[in-house]
Amino acid sequence: MKRKLLGVIDATTYHEDLEDLVIHRSLAALPFGGRYRIIDFILSSMVNSGIRSVAIFPKMQYRSLMDHLGSGKNWDLNRKRDGLFFFPSPIVESDSNKIGSFEHFAANMDYFYRSSQEYAIISNCNTIVNMNIRPILEWHNEAKCDITEIRHQDGRSMEMYLIKTSLLIKLIETRHETGYTCMKDVVTDLNAAYTICHYEYNGYAVTIDSIDNYFSTSMKLLEPKVWKQLFLKDQPIITKVKDEPPTKYVQESVVKNAMIANGCHISGTVENSIIARGVKIAKGAVIKNCIIMQKCQIEENCYLDSVILDKDVKVEAGTYLAGTAHAPYVIRKGTKQGALMNS
Repeated sequence: MKRKLLGVIDATTYHEDLEDLVIHRSLAALPFGGRYRIIDFILSSMVNSGIRSVAIFPKMQYRSLMDHLGSGKNWDLNRKRDGLFFFPSPIVESDSNKIGSFEHFAANMDYFYRSSQEYAIISNCNTIVNMNIRPILEWHNEAKCDITEIRHQDGRSMEMYLIKTSLLIKLIETRHETGYTCMKDVVTDLNAAYTICHYEYNGYAVTIDSIDNYFSTSMKLLEPKVWKQLFLKDQPIITKVKDEPPTKYVQESVVKNAMIANGCHISGTVENSIIARGVKIAKGAVIKNCIIMQKCQIEENCYLDSVILDKDVKVEAGTYLAGTAHAPYVIRKGTKQGALMNS
């Protein structure tokens, strides 16, 4: 299996509905679950399935993604042969939301030519899933498919495709003659000269494409049923390791149904919320139904309900912020929010 599958992650996706959270970063690097990035889920799925060569194609604002992935050491991809490859893609506006753009791949054909793996799995970067790819490859071969599109249980495409590497190279090389610009063009062509199959994935999977479903998907992590489907002992979700002290809870603090990462200092009340690393919540502050990202500071007597604080946000004492489950209040990275600003 280690030499059979090639992993390709298209990290060029951009959704305007996520602008407040991705204006300074790639969607692939968007924090999720307090200590992960969105790309960790599909990348971990690939590594746990025995894939040892993964190419990532980002576009614009990819510094934080590169910082997160590094050499691939945390995923055991810092190797002399194969490993993790990073190919910043040329800016082609018309291809901004086409998963598996052949123009992007064509700019780095040497990677595909030199690959020894017989098959390739092409995926978007923004699906929250913990998937074992091995059974899909077996099903693909038994069904004698040329291309397999992986779909949700309801029939929607998961924007994941399984294909022979040699056929992928052919599709890229002949893109101008065929008119195919991406994998979606091929699988939706009723006259395609290939056997197109559809694999129904029955596990938990959500594609993040808006603030609304980012917030709702994050909140569902607090449900044991969902947590158990995503975080499996034999298929761990791997992320960048950071050495930080345990979270400190002072005597007055109150915490109910929350995920709190390490390195925090909690003096207030936290309910039904996800708190990332290094967050400080002062005495008298109340945090409900919120996503608080890394190193935010919430001062005394604040009240936050249905709020997303991006990294390094400071909320001054006495501030009241409230959104709703379907329209959370979003504060952009590195900004300051004060009580007077909301009066």
